[in-house]
Amino acid sequence: MTSSGIDGDIRQSKHHDSAVKHVSGLAVYVDDMATPANCLTVLIGQSAHAHAKITRMDLSAVAAAPGIVAVMTAADIPGVNDCGPAIHDDPVFAVDEVCYVGQSLFAIVAVDMAAARAAIGLAVIEYEPLPAILTIDAAMQAKSWLASPSEMIKGDTQSALTAAPHALRGRVCAGGQEHFYLEGQAALAIPGEDGEIQLFSSTQHPSEIQHKTAQMLGLANHAVTVETRRMGGAFGGKESQGNLPAMTAALAAYLTGHPAKTIYDRDDDFMLTGKRHDCRIDYHVGFGDDGRVLAVEFEQALRCGMSWDLSAGIAARAMCHADNAYDIPHMKITNYCCLTHTQSNTAFRGFGGPQGMLGIERVMDEVAHYLGLDPLEVRRKNFYPDKRAGKFGITPYGQRVDDCVIQPIVDELVKTSDYVARRAEIAAFNAANQYVKRGIALTPVKFGISFNTTFLNQAGSLIHVYNDGSVHLNHGGTEMGQGLYTKIAQIVAHEFQIDIDLVKITATTTGKVPNTSATAASSGTDLNGMAAMRAAQTIKGRIAAFLADEHQTDQAEVVFANGQVHIGTDSMAFADAVKRAYLGRVSLSATGFYATPKLSWDKDRMHGRPFYYFAYGAAVSEVIVDLLTGENRLLRADLLHDVGKSINPAIDMGQIEGGFLQGVGWLTTEELVWDAAGRLQTHAPSTYKIPACSDRPIDWRVAFYADGENSEDTIHKSKAVGEPPLMLGISSWLALSDALAGIKGVAYPALDAPATAERLLLTANRLGANFV
Repeated sequence: MTSSGIDGDIRQSKHHDSAVKHVSGLAVYVDDMATPANCLTVLIGQSAHAHAKITRMDLSAVAAAPGIVAVMTAADIPGVNDCGPAIHDDPVFAVDEVCYVGQSLFAIVAVDMAAARAAIGLAVIEYEPLPAILTIDAAMQAKSWLASPSEMIKGDTQSALTAAPHALRGRVCAGGQEHFYLEGQAALAIPGEDGEIQLFSSTQHPSEIQHKTAQMLGLANHAVTVETRRMGGAFGGKESQGNLPAMTAALAAYLTGHPAKTIYDRDDDFMLTGKRHDCRIDYHVGFGDDGRVLAVEFEQALRCGMSWDLSAGIAARAMCHADNAYDIPHMKITNYCCLTHTQSNTAFRGFGGPQGMLGIERVMDEVAHYLGLDPLEVRRKNFYPDKRAGKFGITPYGQRVDDCVIQPIVDELVKTSDYVARRAEIAAFNAANQYVKRGIALTPVKFGISFNTTFLNQAGSLIHVYNDGSVHLNHGGTEMGQGLYTKIAQIVAHEFQIDIDLVKITATTTGKVPNTSATAASSGTDLNGMAAMRAAQTIKGRIAAFLADEHQTDQAEVVFANGQVHIGTDSMAFADAVKRAYLGRVSLSATGFYATPKLSWDKDRMHGRPFYYFAYGAAVSEVIVDLLTGENRLLRADLLHDVGKSINPAIDMGQIEGGFLQGVGWLTTEELVWDAAGRLQTHAPSTYKIPACSDRPIDWRVAFYADGENSEDTIHKSKAVGEPPLMLGISSWLALSDALAGIKGVAYPALDAPATAERLLLTANRLGANFV
């Protein structure tokens, strides 16, 4: 049994399955779903203090207000009052104590949102304020940590630093980032018989919502079914943060017997949910005259907020990416998970990797400035060995790096971007211009693919082939706009050698594929694609065995190709082969399962092989800065990224472009500001600046690394592409730093992020730029 002929829809640029619906407004999201007339609305009452004891909470006036059906508190929860994804430290409703401004205290169940909004101000809540720790600096000074610091050690940094010809110390700080998905957090709960709950949720992790909701209600998991057709964006913000809205909607449905939905508006979404972890990274680096880094020590401090959420995994990945693409003989990374009285920070595209890379890229840049070298020269001196030479390096966590292609990627990008000539031209421009400076930077990315937590690297699928030859496809991955559903459909169509239009994409549901992992860690296609392919192969094998027996031939003579099934010299349409198998009482339904091989991770020793393979890429960014105002533009960006053998080039290209620009936003314009009382001040589009269309590079050139091919046995030799491109945006931040370094006679800029216009202006002034 084989498949041959055309690629059967893989390696082709197929449009996203919902593309037409997206642009026409016909795509149905949770809040668009038709609901019964008796559907209720849930609104969450939030804490006004960052840290305080609750001395009194009187909700009687709220309950008596017009249109209010119920008011829910922790006392109404029949099971476990917890919505935390891993460690049970994040209550659905606070009891006795609040730990951030915006924390959930109670929820109103009303006939509509207008009634809920009118009643929420009637709540009488009295507090006894407690000291609040709001920042990384305050947490580090107070040793306010979620756990003891973690360490990752390679070699002997102390001896190497002592012996190094040169040494530098420094600090870099980067702010957090709001996910700003276009569709806010949303969930609809419909009660069923025997206490059952059907949930429609905008979530990356339907199984987690199923399990957490069942625990809260004191039910078995089988009593809760969670379905997700699509999300209007997620970026990690719906991996665990969707738990609270889903659980409050489910509790309301359970208590009232009516359908209920929880939909956050934009302000509430900002206030209730966690963000990307902001970070403070201290470094001590030793290096030689040629720029070779001999040793580096990092102290990474992450602001985790008031609970663990997913911070343990995020911290581990930050540590695992402190080397980025560099083979440094001696490294020590210490990570502090800071406990603060702010929103519990959570997953965001890159999951700690961007913060880890930021530190080493700053180091490479500052070493180059100190030695008077081109930063590209220093980076090249330190890359992991080229796999083409048959050599390998070892990461600080003990994983062998034998698939490194960063050298040919950078070599090609240097040529195609005309980096050398442009750098010289920019130096001449800066020498001739006092008030406007340009900058350029080339930065690499090496990003590990797989969940750090080994057991999460599994996926399931369910495929039915109906007797007319049409295919019903279901799997555990969720669609958040990244094109996962389309890619999996392409894989299944290719396996059966049929047109993709014959494959029906269906909503992810815990009722079909159980115990799924979150669609995260860039592993959605790797995991679910393999599971779906295996299910299709099982069905195809049954059909082939039946036809071979019917024709008295070997099964190897049965070939699926171009919508046909060939048995020796006989041929029939795929639909006819299916019909014959059906009449022959052959099962045309199968599950598929996949677990990523070769993985191991000791979280206590911070050692092992957490990643199946690495994704590589590089970017060149060129910027221009007005030193009198700090205003700046991204003039040009050249991106070259390794996607392996792309399953869908158009979708992969979109992921690279979108990821890069989201990284640029994190590092240049998106600034989260809390006041002294711990209240987030930037909680709307008017105060929080995500990149707009006009912020795209004026000249933007994006390409795939043509020789890319996964050395591991991944689905059709492709590579993950969801997260790695975000870190290409680091080049824009360092280009801005390079522009400031163009001010004659100044010290290293040591630019923090986000490099907003204000920060650029203040940094230029700190450097002593003299415009008089």
